[in-house]
Amino acid sequence: MDFGFSGEDEAFRIEVREWLAAHVDGTQDRRSWERALGKAGWIGLGWCEGGYGNRTATLTQQVVWAEEYARSGAPGRSGHIGENLLAPTLLMHGTPEQKARFLPPIAVGDELWCQGYSEPGAGSDLAGVRTKAVLVDGSYRISGQKIWTSLAHEADWCFVLARSEPESTRHRGLTFFLVPMDQPGRIEVRPIRQLTGTSEFNEVFFDGARAEHVVGGEGGGWRVAMSLLGFERGVSTLAQQIGFARELSGVVRAAVESGAVADPVVRDRLVRQWAELRAMRWNALRTLGGSADAGASSVAKLLWAGWHQRLGELAMLVRGAGAAVGPVDWSPTAPYELDGLQHLFLFSRADTIYGGSDQIQRTIIAERVLGLPREPKGVV
Repeated sequence: MDFGFSGEDEAFRIEVREWLAAHVDGTQDRRSWERALGKAGWIGLGWCEGGYGNRTATLTQQVVWAEEYARSGAPGRSGHIGENLLAPTLLMHGTPEQKARFLPPIAVGDELWCQGYSEPGAGSDLAGVRTKAVLVDGSYRISGQKIWTSLAHEADWCFVLARSEPESTRHRGLTFFLVPMDQPGRIEVRPIRQLTGTSEFNEVFFDGARAEHVVGGEGGGWRVAMSLLGFERGVSTLAQQIGFARELSGVVRAAVESGAVADPVVRDRLVRQWAELRAMRWNALRTLGGSADAGASSVAKLLWAGWHQRLGELAMLVRGAGAAVGPVDWSPTAPYELDGLQHLFLFSRADTIYGGSDQIQRTIIAERVLGLPREPKGVV
């Protein structure tokens, strides 16, 4: 595929770069930043329907925006779950009323979303969901526990996959709900402290939480949920790779500063990381162009997760023994702080688990692409 950027795309790149340079100052809180993006029309570039307050942009322009955003040092997005996951799902499965209600607030940055999929007993095996939904007086009541819920502590709404048919199993009897998070006494959010000392993820407990909005009809949750996961590895993967390139540059600088770059084995590993990152970029572009085979998203996840873990390990290797040492002025009463490369190493340990574990991705490729016999249930 010839995935090139036209003169119009490059003009768009200049516009994006200039706007970001003028507005990124490092002081914005994340919600205010979302509203600034919405006011300027930068949210929802990839939506296939207009009229909800967002600009329209070609696929290549969406790539330009994602890459320039990653390069700019702009704040991490807290609205990306609503913009890149829920919005395309509503455009595909939502009613006109649901689109009119939920898309405009996402487009202007007023409402933030989180994803209620994973549970303690249903992580990569999403069909094992046990959270229940019971119809009471015309609306549903949701009860159960979700885990690894990114940004739940900031979100206004949560899209929740729950079991609405009693005694149903696996893919059957699941429904996709839109649940308001502001329900004191019915929804509790508990941050999960990670190895890095931060808490981007949360446990969420639902105790009869009210849910009046159903997407895709009762019992249609699995179909809707799978559509949503298909949007998870789109243009944003290219922005992710810009971040990876920045991290790789940091590891190279550390190798030069420590003298580790003189080791031919280290040099070989650095070059391999660079070459693999270039290959991932071209694979992502091929996927966006619509020429990818079934299972391409699983291949992409396997590639970047392993690559990022190896980069974290290499970051520690080039630093030597100093990689295990905290700040010079550290004391037992000081906050738990890591430098960038230490954070990279610890955070990347989870890369091969979240977003679909390596084992699940290999099973998808084996069964759905290679046509191998399905794995017997209950076999570990």
